[in-house]
Amino acid sequence: MGPSPQRFDCATLYACTPLQPNVAARVRAAFPILGSPAGLAAEATVCAQLLQTVSRGDNLLLEDRLRDWSEDLCRRQS
Repeated sequence: MGPSPQRFDCATLYACTPLQPNVAARVRAAFPILGSPAGLAAEATVCAQLLQTVSRGDNLLLEDRLRDWSEDLCRRQS
């Protein structure tokens, strides 16, 4: 396994907040790198990893939010 994408730690922290919109907004404000090209790559990686856990039956409460996040990332990267 190689090194993590830049800002992977910020994206992981953000991924822990989808059920708490106020916290999610604070994380985005504290880490403006999220949304940048490096941040988007990290967000996409973390989101994909979590969606894989959903397909195995884990993190089911997050499924809708993760799918929304994934669609948002696709829109922002195109």
